[in-house]
Amino acid sequence: MNWIIRSTKKVKFHTNLHEVLMPIWNYLVTYNWILTDLEFIPNGQPIPINYEYDFFILSHQQFEQLYKNSPQIIWGIISAVPDNIEPDASLISKLSAENSIIWEPDQFLIPESILEIVAFDSGYTLMKFKDKNLSDTFKEYFQEQAIDLQKFNEKYRTGA
Repeated sequence: MNWIIRSTKKVKFHTNLHEVLMPIWNYLVTYNWILTDLEFIPNGQPIPINYEYDFFILSHQQFEQLYKNSPQIIWGIISAVPDNIEPDASLISKLSAENSIIWEPDQFLIPESILEIVAFDSGYTLMKFKDKNLSDTFKEYFQEQAIDLQKFNEKYRTGA
């Protein structure tokens, strides 16, 4: 239930949240979103993130602005969490998309996440799921473009 997208055949760029979340978007309406360690390129439309803060906790409605406006996320950790979770701000503000744990299957930087997206240097989008149905729906949509993270690691990151 851990995938990596390298190709941009179905996505215009990494990490385009609208395209990456499109197949599962309707299943995510009850979650809040945590975004941290962000580097992004806005597309000119108003969005609820900026460079003034280390992290953001957004409601579904706020996150929907990002989803619809599709800024390019170059680096970052984006997690869907149940809306009743009070995240640990001191932990979240220290997280990094360059932490080696991102490459480990089933390891989540934000433990409460049901979905964790890691934008890695505009070249990779990592998707980690705790819900098998969401993972299966995502994989069915992206097909061969969604590469199993463990297999990717074995092929390209041996010894990393």
